[in-house]
Amino acid sequence: MNIIKTKIPGVVIIEPRLFNDSRGYFFESFNEREFSQHVADIRFVQDNESKSQYGVLRGLHFQKPPFTQSKLVRVVRGRVLDVAVDIRCDSPTFGQWTSVELTEENHLQFFMPKGIAHGFAVLSKEVVFQYKCDEFYHPEAEGAITWDDKQLNIDWHLPVWDVILSEKDKHHATFTEQIEEFKQISMWQVGSSRS
Repeated sequence: MNIIKTKIPGVVIIEPRLFNDSRGYFFESFNEREFSQHVADIRFVQDNESKSQYGVLRGLHFQKPPFTQSKLVRVVRGRVLDVAVDIRCDSPTFGQWTSVELTEENHLQFFMPKGIAHGFAVLSKEVVFQYKCDEFYHPEAEGAITWDDKQLNIDWHLPVWDVILSEKDKHHATFTEQIEEFKQISMWQVGSSRS
């Protein structure tokens, strides 16, 4: 696999090695040994899949301590713009975002370590989206930033009038309103890495 670094430390794009022949294709979507050597030494405990139509925008989600999550995401069918926002106060790219287009043709994967808020926008008629997490989902630990935050100014590659949000995603706080929350996440990560 080919690892492509982004401007955000720890956030990488993974390009798998694809084997094509007359029957179709084959690739390893995950190999624990390779992943540990080249990306991060973590243990995934939960796999999720969602199906969404064009215009659906999910995010920008994160989980609060002690249930913060690393995620490895990919598209099985369709096309999305996938976005990662650095919410680690001690990071040189705190408050910055990066994105990648994940499609069924390019087979790219996007890895985000703990301390990253995540979202995606569906650019195709529909999408089947899969992701691996290294911590179980805990509803009481949910956190999110509003998708149209003026400070972040994310280009979702969608006209605003086409955006479809869940009721919950319509009512999240801004990035600035959650600075104290982000400080707690950063302090917890520093403390847990020392133990």
